[in-house]
This record gives sequence, C-alpha cells and structure tokens, in this order.
Amino acid sequence: DMTTFDDFEKIDIRVGKIISVEDFSEARKPLYKIKVDFGLEIGVKQSAVGATHNYSKKQLQGKLILGLENMLSKQIGSFSSEFLTLGVSDKEGHCILVSPDEDVPLGGKLF
Repeated sequence: DMTTFDDFEKIDIRVGKIISVEDFSEARKPLYKIKVDFGLEIGVKQSAVGATHNYSKKQLQGKLILGLENMLSKQIGSFSSEFLTLGVSDKEGHCILVSPDEDVPLGGKLF
C-alpha cells in the first residue's frame, strides 16, 4: 500500500533537545527515560528510547533529536511515552538516533 503526500503531511516530526536522561530500570529491555524540549509551541515531552547500547546518559544530554509528535501516548508499565523518538538500526540492530547535523531551532518541523 503506497503512502500519498497527503498521508505524509499528517505526520508531525519535530526537532527537540534532550534535557534529562534517566535509566528505565523497570522496563523489560534496556531503555532510557528522556525529557525533550520541543520549543515554545510544543513544550517538554517525555519518551522511552532504546538507545542504551550506543549512547551513555551523558552523550544524550543536550543532543538534538527528531520526534514524532502527533501520536497517541504509549504506556510502558507506569510510564507514559508521549512521542516517538526516531532512530535507525546500526549493523547489530541497535538504535542510532536521527539527529540534525546543524544547530537548528527547537520545534522545527521535518519537511
């Protein structure tokens, strides 16, 4: 089934900056809990991200990432993941976060 341009325009992917990172010890697989600032329009949201193999908490602090904003929250135990952090698999299948390679404004929309 092919996606149309109208379908793509419904997806709201924005730039955010990770402002806090914690271990998610109660998760079944290794995850971090992150809080991300998406700028004035959207504000701060939280998510769980499976990036523990390739990133330390210190490496993630302050990192610009891309997040899918307009999706329903996902419950992971008692934690509510409010957006989807975008990443791709490395050759071992571990998460590499999608990140702008320039310092861009928070909340900027992918187009």
